[in-house]
Amino acid sequence: MTKMAHKQVRLGFERDCVEVPLDQIHCPIPLPGGIKESVIYLQIRSSVQAIGLVEPVVVSINREQTGTFIVLDGRMRLEALRDLGAQRVLCLISTDDEGYTYNKRVNRLSVVQAHRMIVRAAERGVSVQQLAEALNVSPGAIREKFRLLDGICTEAVALLADKPATYGMFRVLRQMKPFRQIDVAQAMVNLGNYSIKLATAMLQMTPADQLTEEATSKAQRGGPTEALQRLERELAATQADTRLLEEGYGPASLQLEIIKTHIGASLLENAAVVRWLAKSHPEYLQQLQRIADIKELASQ
Repeated sequence: MTKMAHKQVRLGFERDCVEVPLDQIHCPIPLPGGIKESVIYLQIRSSVQAIGLVEPVVVSINREQTGTFIVLDGRMRLEALRDLGAQRVLCLISTDDEGYTYNKRVNRLSVVQAHRMIVRAAERGVSVQQLAEALNVSPGAIREKFRLLDGICTEAVALLADKPATYGMFRVLRQMKPFRQIDVAQAMVNLGNYSIKLATAMLQMTPADQLTEEATSKAQRGGPTEALQRLERELAATQADTRLLEEGYGPASLQLEIIKTHIGASLLENAAVVRWLAKSHPEYLQQLQRIADIKELASQ
């Protein structure tokens, strides 16, 4: 047997970051009005001022104007550097002039990942005050981020590690026992919904024996209503139906393609068969033609 040749993967960026003068970088789309008063911009500016640029700005070479670059990711970081009087910025040079990959597939930092970064920074000697100044938040908010995963089981954390969960959702999840946390986390992943409203609804639907002592006492003062219990049953049934559809769609599509090919290429291309069907069983011929014309499975 001959060894299979390994195909080299083409990198979507240059291997080395380079420093680029700020006046050579252009933004094809201006920042929205009022962005400099937003919380996220103030946090970015405060972080850049306190500890410098954490991750490089992603740019691509401007093919229409030699010696210039177009920013793909990091517009607010770039604007913060300009406000702070910087002259140059460390850049990652992308070989593709599209920003979708960086904005949708790379630069989505979840709250769990942010928590781990803060914990790691503290372990390396960064004080709470320094972190608060860098992120432009109060020291109390930093301490709250430290406690994000307190009382959350490792299995639930693993399910939500890279998901767009919220801090408030974890506060709700903390009121449940580990097995219930896993159930709720899995339900959120299946539904693609990580809102506090959904977490609260599922908390109210949780049996008392699956709640922590503090949450149980609250539940006893205002127990779950029949409507919420019915919602839980309907949600469980919907999840089961969705899972069955996902499991059966692939095999059903394959079977449909095989049947269509046989009917279209074998039966309906045979003139003798078509004549016999038209004479003896026209209703069968009509149904076979309808099957052969199917393009895809119905969405419902």
